[in-house]
Amino acid sequence: MGNDLKEILVTAEDMDRRLGEMAEQIDRDYAGEELLIVGVLRGAVMVMADLSRKLHTPLEMDWMAVSSYGSGTKTSGVVRILKDLDQDVAGRHVLIVEDIIDSGLTLSWLQANLLGRGAASVKIATALRKPEAAKVDVDVAYVGFDIPDEFVVGYGLDYAEKYRNLPFVGTLQPHVYNN
Repeated sequence: MGNDLKEILVTAEDMDRRLGEMAEQIDRDYAGEELLIVGVLRGAVMVMADLSRKLHTPLEMDWMAVSSYGSGTKTSGVVRILKDLDQDVAGRHVLIVEDIIDSGLTLSWLQANLLGRGAASVKIATALRKPEAAKVDVDVAYVGFDIPDEFVVGYGLDYAEKYRNLPFVGTLQPHVYNN
């Protein structure tokens, strides 16, 4: 994979440190409460695992898979639930955990959907955010790093289902896309 990498944007050490800081803030914000953290599959697996181990707030975990993409790389504008929650969110404090926020369209829909199901509150935590790519204003309570509007891999993010296992976040060389 070494020849495929162009640049490392966020090191493993920086990600670990920042998730620790985010966990401290989440613990303060939810003091005395129980929390349901909802990971958005598949990219959020790494963030969810590492962040949850740093939290001291009593919590439960659940997973959702949603898609706003058709067969290509452009959003279809229609969000589909591919895997729904196993737990009821009514009356619960929910923290959506994401790997990256690009346009914000899917996340905005997801937040509204969970509030519509009667959640007491719905906040968002993300490892990465691309402010330049935002199409809608989404209130993100906890942000690891703001990054440029570039395609990134690693730490759960993939290109053609590869590179998710990299412990850092980086960009790929152009030859990877041209094959």
